Amino acid sequence: MHSSGTTTHAFGRTLLLLAALTAAAPAATLVAQTATTTATETHPRGDIAGDWQGTLQAGKSLRAIIRITRADKGWAARFYSIDQTPQPFTVSSVTFDGTTVKCAIESVGATYTGTLSADGNTLAGTWGQGPATLPLTLIRATRETAWEIPAPAAPPRLMAADADPSFDVATIKPNDSGATTMQSLTVNGRNFATRASSLLDLMTFAYGVQARQIAGLPDWATRDRYDIAAVPDAEGAPSQQQLRSMIRKLIATRFQMKMHNEKRELSAYVLTVVKTGQKLTPTEIKGPLPGLGFRPATNGITMVVRNGTVSDFRDLTQNMLVDRPIVDQTGLTGRYDFNVTFTPDDSQFNGHPPPAPAKSDTVEPAPAFFDALQQQAGLRLDAQKTQVDVLAIDHAEKPSQN
Repeated sequence: MHSSGTTTHAFGRTLLLLAALTAAAPAATLVAQTATTTATETHPRGDIAGDWQGTLQAGKSLRAIIRITRADKGWAARFYSIDQTPQPFTVSSVTFDGTTVKCAIESVGATYTGTLSADGNTLAGTWGQGPATLPLTLIRATRETAWEIPAPAAPPRLMAADADPSFDVATIKPNDSGATTMQSLTVNGRNFATRASSLLDLMTFAYGVQARQIAGLPDWATRDRYDIAAVPDAEGAPSQQQLRSMIRKLIATRFQMKMHNEKRELSAYVLTVVKTGQKLTPTEIKGPLPGLGFRPATNGITMVVRNGTVSDFRDLTQNMLVDRPIVDQTGLTGRYDFNVTFTPDDSQFNGHPPPAPAKSDTVEPAPAFFDALQQQAGLRLDAQKTQVDVLAIDHAEKPSQN
């Protein structure tokens, strides 16, 4: 579950983009709960509408609610973790068959299966998230026992659209942890931070390019790692474009970067929509920044995109998964929520894919990434040589010390 306006990468690798400031993003696996309320009201047989609530013990007590309502066909629901965020998680499907209730919450990779008690007031079952399956009991709330769901926070005040901000204060410190990849890149309010970032990491994010699109960097620019903390000189939450602009200015001033643009023919992937159409869900999130990351799945690994553009997806994919640039030819301009669950191979994640779940005779492995992308998102990647923008480095220095 999620407790702040930032996202951290599920496997300790580079998180290239930021969590939507008003969004709930994927995070830690939920653990078993102990129900804390009792229900005394009676309900018609077959009626599961209401608030089903209990306390999750996930290092600390977290009150959880599944709010089920009637829909035109069957049932609909939303999931709340009210001690972490007022933002609801949409329950993507609800089924009720006899005494069995099943809920799927795709945004956090979770499922719930419960058995309804004879009095219709208790659901005893299991919560599954990623490879974990744990017992979970929910109690139907009454008017007296129902927990109050906090009102959603007001949308963040955005930085003026015409603002051209710089970082007013920026601290750069060497990171000697031994990390070989950037561990996080986050924005929380106006506070920007990275952990174990290299100059190459900063450039791929700031310019929206893949590593092969940067030529002439010195060896230390990919090896040396830094922790950065910075605050902009303008009020309000920056847009992604403003954030990238600030990082480009930081690179120019603190790394003494000088470069020029070139066009080169490179091996690349071209991203298009499949003939049957894309399968992306328009987001309901109102924040200015996307939430991107990876999490374990029962049958592989899930890429999560929340409040993201196709360009955000492209940047995450070309810098985390594949070994060449991606040229976007989809023509899609909206913001979307979608997942892609796949089985990584040794060529992805820079040759160090996160561990996949143990093979099981009862669980079919997820397809390879390229197949999963077509099946689940309606997008296609095709390898070809094409003209690609390249940043040619003329000069760079190690950052000035604070």
